[in-house]
Amino acid sequence: MTQHNPSADKNVLDVRKRRSASSSAVRDFRARLSSVGTGLFAYELDLMQSFARNHLHAWYLMSVFTLGIALLAMQWHSWLTAGLWAGFAIVAYLLLGGLARQFLRQERKQEELPVWRFRFAASQTLIAAVWISFAFATCPTGPDLQHAIIQFSAILIFQAATFMFSYTMRYGALLMVLPATLVFATRYFLTLEPAMVFMGATALVSAVFFVTIAHRFKTSLLLMLENRTIQEMLIAELETEKSISETARSQAEDANLAKSRFLATMSHELRTPLNAILGFSEIMREELMGPIGNDQYRDYVADIHNSGTHLLKLINEILDISRIEAGRQELNEVETRLVSIADDARHMMKVKADQKGVTLTTAFEENMPKVWVDERSIRQVILNLLSNALKFTPTGGTITIKVGWTSKGSQYIAVKDTGPGIPEDEIPIVLSSFGQGAIAIQHAEQGTGLGLTIVQALLHMHQGRFELKSGLRQGTEAIAFIPRDRVLFKKAEKTAAMPEAGHAKVA
Repeated sequence: MTQHNPSADKNVLDVRKRRSASSSAVRDFRARLSSVGTGLFAYELDLMQSFARNHLHAWYLMSVFTLGIALLAMQWHSWLTAGLWAGFAIVAYLLLGGLARQFLRQERKQEELPVWRFRFAASQTLIAAVWISFAFATCPTGPDLQHAIIQFSAILIFQAATFMFSYTMRYGALLMVLPATLVFATRYFLTLEPAMVFMGATALVSAVFFVTIAHRFKTSLLLMLENRTIQEMLIAELETEKSISETARSQAEDANLAKSRFLATMSHELRTPLNAILGFSEIMREELMGPIGNDQYRDYVADIHNSGTHLLKLINEILDISRIEAGRQELNEVETRLVSIADDARHMMKVKADQKGVTLTTAFEENMPKVWVDERSIRQVILNLLSNALKFTPTGGTITIKVGWTSKGSQYIAVKDTGPGIPEDEIPIVLSSFGQGAIAIQHAEQGTGLGLTIVQALLHMHQGRFELKSGLRQGTEAIAFIPRDRVLFKKAEKTAAMPEAGHAKVA
C-alpha cells in the first residue's frame, strides 16, 4: 500500500481557502453595488457629493471676493451698507460650506437625500437674496459709469464662480444666479442708455453661456460616473469568473490527486497478483511441473497468460502517460545515435514480426551525427511505432524503418507499414488518448489506444513533433522528429554530414 501524502492535502486545503476568500470578496462587492445600484439614486448621490466637495473650500474664496466688492463699493456707498452686505454674503457662503462639510462627514442613505437637497436649496436661496440686493443697488450720486462697470463685472464673476462650483446641481445654480441677473439686466435695460443696455444683455447672454457650459460639465461627469459603474461591474464579473476558475482548478487538482493516488495504489495492488498469474500460467503452459493432459485446459492457460499480459501492458501504459502528464517523467539525456536506437528496436521486434510473417526493412542514412536525447524514451517511441505498425500489417506485409535528415537540419525516425491505412477524418481520433479508428479496430490486434499518446508526449518533452500520414488502403507512415537544437554537429563533419535540402527524404 502507498503512504498518504499530507502535503498534497494541505495544498488542496490552501486552494479551498483561497477560493472561499475570493467568493466572499465577490459577494461583498456585489452587495455593495446592489445597495448603490446603477440608477438615479447612485448618480444623484455622487452629484451631491461632488457639489459638497466643491463648496467645502469655496466659501472662503467667495468671502474674499465679496469683501473685495464691498471695499470697492465704499467709494459710492457708506461703509455700514457695504459692510452689512458683505457680512450677510459671508454668512450665507459659510452656511453652505458648513452644510457641505456635514454632508461629507458620514455616508448618506437614499431617504436622506431630499432633506439635504432642501437644506442646500435654502442656503442657495439665501445667497441669491444677497446678490439680488447687490443687483438692486444704485449709485447714490446718480448715474456713474465706473459704478456700473464694477457692478457688471461682479455679476459676471458671480455667475462664473457659481456655475463652476454648482454645475452638478444645475437648478440650484440657476436659483442662485438667475434672480440677480434678471434684476440687473432689467435695471440696465430701463435706463435706455446703449452702454447700460449692452451690459444688461451681456449679463443675460453670459448666464445662458454658463448654463450651457455647466450642462456640458454635468453630462461629462455623468458619463464618467456611468463608465465607473460599468467598470466596477466588469471588475465584479471578473472576480466572479476568477472565483469560478479557481473552483474549477481546485476541483481539477482534487481529481488529479485522486487519480494519482488511485494509479499509485493500483500499480501495486494489480501488478503484484498479475505477475503471479503470469508466472504460474507460464509454468502451466510450458508444463514444467508435469503434463496437463487436456488440450482444452492447455488452451485456457494460454488465454489466461495472454489476457494477463495485455492487462499488464495496459496498466503500464496508463501509468506511463499519467507520470508524463504529472511532470514526473525525467529525461536522462546522453549523446547517442538514432540509427543505433532504431536498430536495437528492430532486433527486439524481429522475433514477433517473423512469427506473424511480416518483413522488417531499414533505410538508414550514413554518417549522421549524434543527438542529445533520453535514449530510453526514444527507444520507447520507436518500439511503440513498430508495435502499432506490426498490429496493422497483415501477414506477408512489410514494415520499413527510416532514419534520416530533414531539409531544416533536424533528424527523423519514420516507420511505414503496408497495412489497411487510416481514413483522413479518423487521424485526429487515432492521435487522441484511447482513440482507435474503425478499420483499425476491425483489423488490428487488441490494444489500449495509448501508444501514440505516449509517443507524442515523449517527443514533446524533447521539443520534437510527431506526424501521422495515412490514407485508406495506402498504408501508414508515422514520423518522429528530433529538433535541430538536439543534433550535436561537429566542426569536421558538419558540412560533410549535412544533406542538401532537395536530397532530404522528409520535408
